[in-house]
Amino acid sequence: MGYNRKDEFFRKGAKKSVADDKNKQAPIAGAPKKRAKGIVIGVVVVICALVIAICGFGYHYVQDSLKPLNPKSHKLIQVEVPVGSTNKQIGSLLEEKHVIKNGMVFDYYVKTKKFNGFKAGYYVLQPSMTLSQIAKKLEKGGSSTPLINTGKVLVKEGVTADEIGTVVEENTRFKKKDFLALLNDQTFVNQLAKQYPELLSSAVNAKDTRYKLEGYLYPATYVVTKSVSLKDLVTQMVARANQALSPYYSQIAAKKYSVQEVMTLASLVEREGVTEADRKEIAGVFLNRLDKDMALQTDISVLYALNVKKANVTYKDLKVDSPYNLYLNKGYGPGPFNNPSVDSIEAVLNPSDRDKNYLYFVANMKTGKVYYAATYAEHQANIKKIETENAN
Repeated sequence: MGYNRKDEFFRKGAKKSVADDKNKQAPIAGAPKKRAKGIVIGVVVVICALVIAICGFGYHYVQDSLKPLNPKSHKLIQVEVPVGSTNKQIGSLLEEKHVIKNGMVFDYYVKTKKFNGFKAGYYVLQPSMTLSQIAKKLEKGGSSTPLINTGKVLVKEGVTADEIGTVVEENTRFKKKDFLALLNDQTFVNQLAKQYPELLSSAVNAKDTRYKLEGYLYPATYVVTKSVSLKDLVTQMVARANQALSPYYSQIAAKKYSVQEVMTLASLVEREGVTEADRKEIAGVFLNRLDKDMALQTDISVLYALNVKKANVTYKDLKVDSPYNLYLNKGYGPGPFNNPSVDSIEAVLNPSDRDKNYLYFVANMKTGKVYYAATYAEHQANIKKIETENAN
């Protein structure tokens, strides 16, 4: 075969082309390794982020579960802890009853805080309670019998209609709102007034009362069976009040008081005084102020007007616009501020030391001693005396 330069050219060109291709492909050979390394790093970053997020969520979840389920709730929940229950089982039970947020967190909490010796029994708990408060109650022990839903309504001396409504709902099939509505049911109240005219005639005609039957729900224990209606229950309370006051109707009439006035003053005396002697003295102070057309200026009236329970009354509280505010309004007020005892009724009808003209009184909250004064200057001196006593 003869030599051909053209063929040589193409052969050389072909070699060069192959060499060029090799040179072009050489840097591409490491790209998959770099991409793989980048993917691995990305996956690790995502996993780390997820772990941090999960840990953060878990921490916040636990911290949130340590808080009360509902800090503003006043609901009472009865829980029965069976004999032999473990902390874990109690936690699950509390979660099921909607007392706490998480049973597992409760179990963890009581172990880390070294609570132990939880006792079986019936407990009344609230969603507003902390885990610590609940644990301390469980350590202290519960009742061997149910505490609510018992069918028994205990009306304590000096409690308000609103408070009685709470007890009624806790222990019977009746609702608090229905109980309170019945106290203002004019048809029902009129029927009771016809049945007990000496007791309720002045109450029926009273103006601006929150509840017509406030003051006439006699303190006692009432048993509510299946056959007892809500009207039956309230009628029983009023009937007991009529029975208790029957010996005093002639005395009330002789003193030219209305029953509403006596019950109203008695309700204030009930909450202001503790001993029989102090109640009679305080009743005398109130009557002396009324005779002089002075406002009674009792904090009990302000608290009722605000419909709250608290230890101290502020200057702002004293300005609450309500006919029940006896700082702003003179006289007795619309009606009773609670349901008083017979002792307080007797104190109003038989007050002590009215001839001493006491117009002021102040109590030492530490000792319980009550100081009385005929003038404002003497009253201020008594206040300073109490401050000195408590400072020592």
